[in-house]
Amino acid sequence: MKIKGTCRRCGRDVFAEQIVASGGRCPWDGEPFNANYAVVLVDALRAAEEAGTTLEVALEQVASLQPEFTIDAESVTEGVAASIAQLSANLIKQG
Repeated sequence: MKIKGTCRRCGRDVFAEQIVASGGRCPWDGEPFNANYAVVLVDALRAAEEAGTTLEVALEQVASLQPEFTIDAESVTEGVAASIAQLSANLIKQG
């Protein structure tokens, strides 16, 4: 899974892998996304992408088995959607 976001300062799109590679800094303006917790942020983004990929692969495998049940999408995405909404709150838009 590739997680994409937007820098609140410069307004440019940024991928989690770019944040990880830059040690928690914006690849465009060089400023840290969280100066006090850069290592925690990098580790959490790395874990989120890995977990997302694991979830995608597992659900693809379940779907390929064509089981006699369905999965409620909200039960899978509700917590993720809440975290994304919290991150998106008060997003600074430029232009």
